[in-house]
Amino acid sequence: MLLTADTVWGALRGLETFSQLPRSDEYGTFYVNKTDVVDFPRFPHRGVLLDTSRHYLPLNVILETLDAMAYNKFNVFHWHIVDDPSFPYESLAFPDLSRKGAYDPATHVYTTSDVKTVLEHARLRGIRVIPEFDTPGHTQSWGRGIPGLLTPCYAGQKPSGTYGPVNPILNATYDIMTKFFDEVSLVFPDFYIHLGGDEVDFTCWKSNPDIKKFMQEMGFGTNFTMLESFYIQRLLDIVSFYSKGYVVWQEVFDNQVKVKPDTVIHVWKQNDGTYPDETARVTKAGYRALLSAPWYLNIISYGQDWVKIYEVEPLAFEGSPEQKKLVIGGEACMWGEYVDVTNLTPRLWPRAGAVAERLWSNQTVRNVEDAYARLADFRCLLLRRGIRAEPLFTGYCDHEFSIV
Repeated sequence: MLLTADTVWGALRGLETFSQLPRSDEYGTFYVNKTDVVDFPRFPHRGVLLDTSRHYLPLNVILETLDAMAYNKFNVFHWHIVDDPSFPYESLAFPDLSRKGAYDPATHVYTTSDVKTVLEHARLRGIRVIPEFDTPGHTQSWGRGIPGLLTPCYAGQKPSGTYGPVNPILNATYDIMTKFFDEVSLVFPDFYIHLGGDEVDFTCWKSNPDIKKFMQEMGFGTNFTMLESFYIQRLLDIVSFYSKGYVVWQEVFDNQVKVKPDTVIHVWKQNDGTYPDETARVTKAGYRALLSAPWYLNIISYGQDWVKIYEVEPLAFEGSPEQKKLVIGGEACMWGEYVDVTNLTPRLWPRAGAVAERLWSNQTVRNVEDAYARLADFRCLLLRRGIRAEPLFTGYCDHEFSIV
C-alpha cells in the first residue's frame, strides 16, 4: 500500500478510505482488490450539527458521533451547545450559567475536562469543533444564571414577570459578552465561533419602555431590526477583538445587519424549497455561504428520505462562477426537540452519509441506485464498528448489530 497526501488531514482521509476497502470471502478470509484511488473533497466545510441544549447528550455519545463523522469524512463538528431550554456549558467566568441554567448542574453539564476531551477526540480525527453561542435570542437559559441580562417584558405599564432576548441597551450586557467570549476564544481553538442571531422575537423589546426610549434617542424609530443590528455589530466587534471569525444564521444577513466581508452566512430556512435564492443573494453580496436548509435530519418521514437528501445540489442557484466559489460547504443538522441519547444515532446514520457524499464527491456523482448500494454497504460497516445505524430498506448485514 502506498498513500500520498499533501497534508496530515489528507492522509487521515486516505487511511479511512483504505480501512473500508477490505472484503471477506465465504471462508472469512479478508482481501483487498488491487486498485488506485485518487480522491479529494469538493467542499472544504463538511459538518454535522448536534443540539445539546434541548436534550443533553452524554459525552460518550458525542465521541461516538465524532467517530462516525470520521468514517464519513466529515470535518466540522458544529456544537450547538446552549439554547433556551438549558445551558450545559460549564463556564469558569460565569459558573452560575450552568449551575442555574442546566437541567441538572451535577449530571447534565459539560465540564472543562469534557470539552477538552471532545476537542482532542475531534482533532485526532481531523475534525474541527465550532461552538455556537446564539444571542440575542434563544437565551432564556442565560437569564437564570445572569440576572439583568435579558430584557424585562411589559404588560401595559407594568413588568409581566417574563423576559425576552438579551437586553441590548445596557453597557453591562457588553461587559458580560466581552468576558464570556474571552473565555470561549481561549477554550475553543478554532478560528470560527458561531454567533447565531436567528429567530429574534421583537415582541418583548416592543413592550419595554426603556427600549422604546433608547430607540428614539438612537433614531431607530420603530425599526427593531436596527436595534438587532446595533447589538450584533457590537458583538461582532467583541469577537473580532479576540482575533476570531464568525458564522451567523441567515437572519443577520436578511435584516441587513452590517457585518464584515469575511462573515460566513449560514443558510437554514427552507422557505418551501426557495433556499437557493437565499444562497444566490448571500453570494451576490460577496459573503461566503454555508448550506443546511435541505439537511435537517431531525425531520423524518416514512420511506427512503435519504434520496431527497442525496439529490440536493448546493450550487443549483443562479449566479456567476465567482458566486459558486463562495459556497464553502454545508452541514447536516440534528436539532434536539425530539432527539436524545435514545434515538440520536439511528436517526443520524446512515442518512448523514448521503450529505457526506454530496459534500465530498464530484458533482457528477449522482446516480441514486449506485448511491444506495454504497450507502447500504456502508451502513453494514457502521454496524460492524458498533454504530447503531438504521436500515435504508429491507435486507440484512453479514454482521448485524449486537448489544452483547
